[in-house]
Amino acid sequence: MNVKHDLVESVVAGKRLPLARLLTLVENNAPEGQAALDQLFAHTGRAHLIGVTGSPGSGKSSLVNQIALALRNPSSGKPARSVAIVAVDPTSPFTGGAVLGDRVRMRDLAGDPGIFIRSMASRGALGGLARATTGVVQALDAAGFDIVLVETVGAGQAEVDIARLAHTTLVIEAPGMGDDIQAIKAGILEIADILVINKADHPGVDSTVRALRAMLELGHPTHSHSFTGSTTPLWIPPVLQTIATQSEGIDELVEAIDRHAAYLHATGAWQARDRSRLQVELEQLVQVELNNNWRASIPPELIQETLAQVETRQISPYQAAKQLTQPLPELHPG
Repeated sequence: MNVKHDLVESVVAGKRLPLARLLTLVENNAPEGQAALDQLFAHTGRAHLIGVTGSPGSGKSSLVNQIALALRNPSSGKPARSVAIVAVDPTSPFTGGAVLGDRVRMRDLAGDPGIFIRSMASRGALGGLARATTGVVQALDAAGFDIVLVETVGAGQAEVDIARLAHTTLVIEAPGMGDDIQAIKAGILEIADILVINKADHPGVDSTVRALRAMLELGHPTHSHSFTGSTTPLWIPPVLQTIATQSEGIDELVEAIDRHAAYLHATGAWQARDRSRLQVELEQLVQVELNNNWRASIPPELIQETLAQVETRQISPYQAAKQLTQPLPELHPG
């Protein structure tokens, strides 16, 4: 499909209105949006993608707000970095749109030309990530943002999807929420590159720190042995304490994020994560295309006939699937 050349050029140039228009097209799964993403893909691969997930009520939005402020106004003498924030909100049951609470909480960032905030409705997508999130992140990457922060809805056990998208995954916990063991069972700790205990001024923070560190020590050996006999140091997720409402611990958190990025580049893990993410995306898109092509090639009445055979237990679902995926001439022998 033809896409207006000025839309793609304007996004690459960092112009905000064309970018906002493109993101709307992507969210609505418009053909023009996908065509623009195809042209923009060559400009991606430069941004540091940071996922922020964790328990509901742990203060993720406040923490993202503080991280963005610290990146824009660094205290260490480093240059300011441009930041895009994708806040994946729960879908409103009444309108189907996003509940824009994150934008309200991120008022401190308003007016900064180096920050762009986009709220997205999850629209029932599993894993806390909207289906269009990957496309939105690619557009923001192509627009030249140094950092793209993706904050998920905090749906709990399904949040591991964020690890497939991000270079660096922050898992946010809060003391006294009683879900340390729950998080461990859900595999949340396994996806964490950095563990953050926010609201560290609340009671129970010491026991939460001890529990998380004990689990990390059990789950992370200090070195990975290669076939050549050499060893590569593994990244051990640090356990950091923050009080986002008072801007405490934020500089240390940003330093840990930068250390993780340096580690990824030094070990080749940055490229490996990119490759893994693109492989997952490719396989998902291939599944969608194959399913669409299959539906277009099979008469609907044949699907209903086969389903009726399954319902009456004449054939199993596996046999039905094999039958429906055979070439049509074999389905209708003469």
